[in-house]
Amino acid sequence: AAPQAAEKVDLGTVAVVPTRHWWRWTLSALLLFVVAQFVWSLFTNDRYMWGTFAQYFFAEPVLIGIGYTLGLTAISAVVGFALGTLLALGRLSASPLLSGVAWGYIWFFRSVPLVVQIIVWYNLGYLYPTLGLGTPFTTDFWIVEFPTVQLVSAFAAAILGLGLHQAAYSAEIIRGGLVSVDPGQHEAAAALGIPASRRLFRIILPQAMRSIVPNATNEVIGLVKGASVVFVIAIPELFYAVQVIYNRNSRVIPLLLVAVVWYTIITTVLSIAQYYIERHYARGSARALPPTPLQRARRWVSTQWARLGDAPPGATDAEHPASSKGVRA
Repeated sequence: AAPQAAEKVDLGTVAVVPTRHWWRWTLSALLLFVVAQFVWSLFTNDRYMWGTFAQYFFAEPVLIGIGYTLGLTAISAVVGFALGTLLALGRLSASPLLSGVAWGYIWFFRSVPLVVQIIVWYNLGYLYPTLGLGTPFTTDFWIVEFPTVQLVSAFAAAILGLGLHQAAYSAEIIRGGLVSVDPGQHEAAAALGIPASRRLFRIILPQAMRSIVPNATNEVIGLVKGASVVFVIAIPELFYAVQVIYNRNSRVIPLLLVAVVWYTIITTVLSIAQYYIERHYARGSARALPPTPLQRARRWVSTQWARLGDAPPGATDAEHPASSKGVRA
């Protein structure tokens, strides 16, 4: 007998049952409970002393400490990344001498703890009471001579320690970014007769920046918090300032919260800057850049305004073509 034709099943009548993610919902509920419990304790636990927190949040010593922290970070970052660029180029050099010296510098400064470096620079006058220029391999500084204690102040010791330490890590970040670029880019640029310096700064480095920027921003954020170690040489940066205050009034937790919130604000600003820098250097790899959070907010407001009947439909795309297409405004 001929087999009976299979009956066709109407897929529209089949009930679609979504997957039950029981563990995901259970874990999410547990995490939400823990967060809610913590937030509740922030408002109900008097030991946080939010009044003391508000009293010292804009206190003059704290603001002065923030200025020192930002100054140390900015100067050390410039010194570190400028020297790190030279070290990275030295590592990539065909000269065994330059490559060896650069490798030795990176090895040494990554091996010695930062706090030790800062203390050594601060006490450099013990090893070399005077510094200057004169007869080589002697201490006869007949051209110019300076007392080391006056030349290397506490602030200078902090800059030397932070900057030279940062240069070792920056060199590896920059070198990693440079070697991530396709070697064909080097060869094509060289075949066109483009000078080596222009090849580096106009072709190779812009492509490497996509790999360099995230790690470099991490290092700068680390410098912001790493600057707190200079309290060992009594520089009144942010952490030192709150230490002095809570040593006087014994309000440790609210003063530490002051430092935590200020560090969080600085880190947030740097993270926002990182987003826009990465977006800038993504132009070579993306056909259309994604809209920024501000562009998305403007588009949402325009859409909601149009729904109220105060703007004709489609006015959002006509007025903000760059935002709707996701290209750079």
